Formats: sequence, structure tokens, C-alpha cells
Amino acid sequence: MKGEGKDKLSLLRGKVAEAPRGPGVYLMRDGEGKVLYVGKAKDLRARLRSYLGADTRPMIPFLVSRVRDVDFIVTATEKEALILENNLIKEHRPRYNIDFRDDRAYFHIRIDPSSPVPSLRLQRRPKKDGARYFGPYPSSAAAKEALDFLQQAFGLRVCSDRELRARKRPCLEFEIGRCRGPCRGLVREEDYRRAVADAVAFLEGREGRLIAALEEEMRIAAAAERFEEAAVLRDRLKALRGVIERQRVTSLAFGDGDVYGMNRREGVTQVCLLTVRGGRLTGRADLPLIRLDMEPAAVMAAVLQRRYDEGVSIPPRIILPVAPEGREVLSDWLRDRRGGKVTLSVPKRGEGKALLEMACRNAEELLAARLASAGEMERTLEEAAALLDLKVIPRRMECFDISDLGGRQAVGARAVFVDGAPEKGSYRRWRVHAVTEGDDYAMISEVLRRRFSREEPHPDLVIVDGGKGHLRCALAVMRELGVKGQAVVAIAKGPGAWDATETDRVYLPGRRDAVSLRRHPSVLHLFQHIRDEAHRFAVSYHRRLREREGMGSFLDGVPGIGEARKRALLRAFSGPEEMLKAGVEGLAKAARMGRKTAAAVLERLAGSKR
Repeated sequence: MKGEGKDKLSLLRGKVAEAPRGPGVYLMRDGEGKVLYVGKAKDLRARLRSYLGADTRPMIPFLVSRVRDVDFIVTATEKEALILENNLIKEHRPRYNIDFRDDRAYFHIRIDPSSPVPSLRLQRRPKKDGARYFGPYPSSAAAKEALDFLQQAFGLRVCSDRELRARKRPCLEFEIGRCRGPCRGLVREEDYRRAVADAVAFLEGREGRLIAALEEEMRIAAAAERFEEAAVLRDRLKALRGVIERQRVTSLAFGDGDVYGMNRREGVTQVCLLTVRGGRLTGRADLPLIRLDMEPAAVMAAVLQRRYDEGVSIPPRIILPVAPEGREVLSDWLRDRRGGKVTLSVPKRGEGKALLEMACRNAEELLAARLASAGEMERTLEEAAALLDLKVIPRRMECFDISDLGGRQAVGARAVFVDGAPEKGSYRRWRVHAVTEGDDYAMISEVLRRRFSREEPHPDLVIVDGGKGHLRCALAVMRELGVKGQAVVAIAKGPGAWDATETDRVYLPGRRDAVSLRRHPSVLHLFQHIRDEAHRFAVSYHRRLREREGMGSFLDGVPGIGEARKRALLRAFSGPEEMLKAGVEGLAKAARMGRKTAAAVLERLAGSKR
């Protein structure tokens, strides 16, 4: 073992000697070429040399023991290295880098002022699409309440673009006074645009000027005896003031800012974000638990990179519990993304310090709650291991399900749970091809065969949705592929909701009778959750394929559209709406066809709308 350790250090010393003396990014790989860690440095050689002893982070011995190769990418500046590091982390998701992909993404309110008829939307993950995103909101209820208020106060539409184009008469929202009716031209374009600007001003925290402007509009309308218009403005003002009074006032002098709190216990770190807009506390986001043993400065640097690379708005002031690694480079990067100055501060007194303490208290309480919940889940996993006679605690579970509604477009899906929680980035879907329609056993066998033929670590437990027959198929696939020691069970639904004495049952290899989970509610809930996730994922994919199949049939008979062009269009566009948006040029480019053929496709689409 000692000789092996020396070999690894010799390898690293050799890489240190090869490393350039300048800014760049380094990628550490294991023996299979998989990226373990991505880092940036102002001086690549000096940074790598620190791994030989100067770097005292607890994770370093574990990382160095697994490294078999190191790649370098040289950049012109340290800021370029930061941007490249961020992109490579998102691409490779290395084990020893912090991953902030939160499957419980928080709601934001989206509005695109450049749209012909802007609308309000709730969206979990902001995109880099030029729209404005406001939030995050601490819960779906809070986000929906905010959306409901905005719709009531400003009369903006919430219908989809497709509904807007297809609308032949005003909807119920217009009838009850919650929408101005832009679909049927019942509001002047300039008036609707003003309402959009007012909604954006409110979301930005500029409600003081907004209220003053609305008061002036109301006074002018009343003086001109436009009493109906004045009444609408009066109601809007009343609603705005009511919301402002309900919100906590932090400090009118503070303005806009993001405040990060941090707490660490039992080897894990919790970061909590408070958003302050216009001097008011407007939202809270709880980041995923960080289980890597890293210095607080490195954690904060990673948090800022991931958070503000997602398209969310960047405030002029960011308050932190500790100064992040590469503070100056991060400030420059944030300034470029915002298009204005961004201050990173660690306040020692005053209102900034008070806000920081509040954020840290939130992080402390959240971490305590999550650790307690994790303890409960640990007991549930241990109970499941004992109940199912497993050799190890099932920390990673994969559940497989088949969807073939109507015997067509059969698909398989996999849901993955790690430590009892969904890991949605690892979910997978498969088209099932080489089976007879309706043959569930052949379908599940094909999906499992394709999954376990991949170079991917095996889970602690495989769950198939079905009964004894499905379990036999899964075990046969494992024998066929030479997969030894893989724990496999099947979960079958109970007879029905009318029979309260029966619930889901689990079938185990080598046992005649199923195991009832009725007396083990925590295990039952966990298994139902993963089974329902696999089922939901399979059905959603199946539905999408059926819709695409329908669109493919719809394209039959269009002059100039053969199978090759049809496939190209189906790959490029998810549905008719996207094709209509693309126009002649977009269709022609996607399927490499002439403008005349593209126009024929659009004509067919337009005809279907009438």
C-alpha cells in the first residue's frame, strides 16, 4: 500500500513539473478517465504543487489517492479560467466539486417585456432567454399568491401563447376583471405595455415611484370625469398598498441585495439565501446540503458561481458570511454579467450585519431540521434493509417501469433515489423496440438489459414495478449479463383502495409469499414514492412520443416532405407551436429544404388552427 501511495505522488509530481506557469483550469481523472475534480488557478503549477502537502483540506487525501491523470487548459486571464471551470463542472459533475443542482428548484415569476403580448409565468429554473425572472419564492404557495396578486393588480394575461392565438372570444379571466383582454384587442397596446412596465417596477421593488405615478394617473382620470378608469386605478393602488404593508420592512436605505447565511454541523454545510428588494425581504431560498468537507471560502465561491450562472437577476450588493475564494475575480465576473457594479461584503456592524445574522439563523434552523429528517430516513433505509434481507443499506435505489398505453410507443423509465431522495439528474428513459406489443415481461427485460450493459455503477437495490413474473425476468437478465450479487425486488400494487387491509406488496427472490409493507409505513411510503416517480417519468415520455407521432402523421401528404425531412422536423421541434414560431426560415434550415416546401408546412399548420 505504501508503494502504491508513493507511485501516486510520483505521478502528481510529474504533472506538477509539466504544468504551465499561468492561469487556467485543471481536470483530475481516475483510472477510467472519469473527471473527479475541476479546479481553476492563477498559477497552475503552484496550485498543483499544493496538493503535495500544502493543501490541508480534509478531502485532499481521498482525491489524490484516486487521481491517475491530470489535464490542463490554459486561459488568457483568471476570469476566463473561472468561467471555463464553471462550464466544465456543469458538464462533468465531478464527485469532489460541489453540485448545486437542486431538484426542489424554487419558483420564479417570469415576464418577457420584449414579447408582443407579455405574460406572467411561474417557472422553477430561470433560463438565459432574455426574459426577466423575479424570485425565488420560498414555496409554491407564496409564488402563486404573488402571481395571483400581479394578475389582479395589473391585468396581465396568464394564458399560454397557443391559447392566445387560438382565442376567439375573451376568457373567464377577462369576464371577472383579472385580465385586460389583449387576445381580442380589448385594451390598447400602449396601455397594456404600461401595465407590464408597472408590474416589472413593482417586482423590482420600485413601488414608491409606481404608487406616486398611479396616484397622479387617478387624479387626472377623475378630473377628466373618466370615473371608471379612476376606479380601476384606485383598486390597483389599494391592492399594492395592502401587499406592501404585509411585507417585512428591512431598511428603506438598504435597497437591493442578496444575503447569504451559512451553518455547519456534523460534516455538512447549509447555505440559505435571503433576497432583499427595495428595502424589503422578498424571498428565501434554501440551497442543497453540501456534504464535501471544504473551507467556507471555497463553499461561498462555488455558491456564487452556480447561483448567478443560472440567469437570475444579480443585485448590486451581496452580503456574505466569509470572503469567497478569488473575491476580486468573482466581483469582475459578476459585474460583467450584471452590467454594473457588484459589491461583495462581509459586514461587521450595522443593518448589513443584522441581515447576515438573520440569514445565518435561518441556515442553522434549516440544517437542524434537515439533519433530523436525514436521521429519520437513515432509520427507514435500515428498516428496509432488514425487512428485505439486504446485505447493504439501499442508499442508491433504481426503480424501473414500462408505459405502453394502447400497446403502442412502448417506453421504459428509471427513477433513482439516493439516501431516500430523488436524484432527478440520473433519471433515464428508453424507447422499447424489439418486443411484441403488450409483452410486459419482454419489455422490462429489454430495458434492464440495456441499463446493465452500460458502464455505470450498479445500485444497492433494483426495484421493478410488477409482480413475480417481472421479478423472474429481472433476475434472468442479471444472470444473462453476469451481474452477480445485485439485489432485486418487485413491487406490486394492492387490490385497490376499497380494501384497506391490503396495500403494496414486495416480492423477493427465493420467497414464495410477498412481503406486506402495511406494518412498515415509512418503508411503504419510500417505495411508493420511487415507484410513482418511475411511473410518472415513463408516462410523461410516452405522452410526448404519442404527441410527436401525431405531429408526424399530420405532416403526411405535405408536398416535398418525405420520411427524412419529417424526422428532421420532429427532432428539431417539440410540436406545432414551435414550428409556427420558427417560420419559413427556421423550418427550411432545420430540415434542409427550400422555402416553398417550408411554406407548405406552415400553410398546413395554419389550416389546422382555423
